[in-house]
Amino acid sequence: MREKIIHFNPIIPKLEGVAVKSSQTRLESYVDHYLHGNQEPDLTKIIYEVEYHDNGLVEGCKGGLFLGISHVMPGTVGNEFYMTKGHIHREKDTGEYYWGMKGKGLLLIVFKDNTYKLEDVTEGSIHYIPGNTSHRLINTGTEKLSVGACWLSESGHDYVNCHFPVRVFKKGEKTIEVSHCTT
Repeated sequence: MREKIIHFNPIIPKLEGVAVKSSQTRLESYVDHYLHGNQEPDLTKIIYEVEYHDNGLVEGCKGGLFLGISHVMPGTVGNEFYMTKGHIHREKDTGEYYWGMKGKGLLLIVFKDNTYKLEDVTEGSIHYIPGNTSHRLINTGTEKLSVGACWLSESGHDYVNCHFPVRVFKKGEKTIEVSHCTT
C-alpha cells in the first residue's frame, strides 16, 4: 500500500498532507505597494496566503516543478483591491501557469516594454504567464480568490525588480477602475 504524500481538496480548494507548506503575507510587509497603504489602521491583516507542495526541490535548481495555490482575501486598502506583491522570475525567461479555482479576480501581466494585459480569473480559467513578465493577482470579488500555479524550480522569485504600471480600484458595488500610475 502506498502512502499519500499530498492531496488536493477541490471543495475548499486546498492542498492537504504532510508535504504541504504554507505562508501568510500581512499588509505590513508590503504596505508601500498600495496607494493609500500608510492610512490603513490595521497593518496585521492577512492579505494573501500561499500553500505549496514541499517536494524536496530547492528553488533555483534546474529540472523540477513546483505546485502551489495562492489565496487572495477579499477586501480593499482604501479603494484599492487586495493583491499579491507580484513578482518576476529570477530566471527571467521562464514561464508559469495559473488556473482559477474559486473566486473572481484579475491577473496583471506586465511585459518588458511596460505594456500590460489584465485577464479575468474565474473558476476554471487557465492563464499562461510568459517569461520576462511581471505578474500579480488582484481579488476583485467578495470571496477568497484561489488560484493554482505551476512553475519551474529554476524560476525563482524576484519581488524587487518587477514593475506594475496600473492599479485596480473598487468603484461602487460592481464596478472597477483601472488607473495608470508611475510607482
